Amino acid sequence: MYEDEDHVAFLDRWPTLPGKVLVAPKAHVEHVVRDLDEAAYVRVMSFVRKVALIVERVLEPERTYLYSLGSQEGNSHLHWHIAALPPGVPYEEQQFHVLMTEDGVLDVPPDHMAALASRLRDAIMS
Repeated sequence: MYEDEDHVAFLDRWPTLPGKVLVAPKAHVEHVVRDLDEAAYVRVMSFVRKVALIVERVLEPERTYLYSLGSQEGNSHLHWHIAALPPGVPYEEQQFHVLMTEDGVLDVPPDHMAALASRLRDAIMS
């Protein structure tokens, strides 16, 4: 969807919300606190913010969730999730509930994913 010299942003293959984006540094980093110096942390967080603002502009969510998860046993590469909560989701279905793949993922056709990626990329470039 979008990248700069040090980071990449792409649509989640198994989204729980429409337009869920993942952001990661291109260099292999495992720990957000100990593996990034302050300058690298500020750069990646600025990239996350830039992408999140575009997600908000395009999808107009009620709230945007930003979080970093991972596991040494599973996905050890540092990454952030940008998840745009659509307006009208009942409170009891928000927050962690709406983010958990155990509660289901969206079946988004590839052409819809490509169109959304294009809209987001176009918004970043404008």
